Amino acid sequence: MAGLRFQSVACEEDLARLDEALGALSADLGDSHATQRDDLRRALFGPCPAAHGLLALREAETAGAALFSPVYSTVRGAAGVFVSDLWVSPLMRGQGVGRRLLAEVAAAGAKLWAADWLKLAVYDHSTASQEFYRRLGFQPALGMQDMRLDAARLAALTGREG
Repeated sequence: MAGLRFQSVACEEDLARLDEALGALSADLGDSHATQRDDLRRALFGPCPAAHGLLALREAETAGAALFSPVYSTVRGAAGVFVSDLWVSPLMRGQGVGRRLLAEVAAAGAKLWAADWLKLAVYDHSTASQEFYRRLGFQPALGMQDMRLDAARLAALTGREG
């Protein structure tokens, strides 16, 4: 797609765009959105970044955004990229922006961590997203479940309740 450019989230203006895109993604999914801009700032710009952000821009408009982080698999013996969030503007959907965003994320992961695979999660009710990922070659991880420990239970586990 002509006129589309990609850039890492590197300044406050970029952070604002990413925050807005992630809020729109949550709204699209009917999901809660607890992240505040300060949370994103710490995650992306802290001394040891927990995540990286990427924007797809078309002229002055945000066409899409991705939030991603490194992951390592002993089964694969290699680093990968976990794409926690991928959003494309409704006006840009169906034009290859999502595919190009994922390709840019993969390239960034290869450069940053020598990553050679991608991982993401898709809500059960998001069938259009599932189809999109399948068309790109993603396959569901069978035989495993995504297990989580929330903040309160993590505090109890570590003995830091309070």
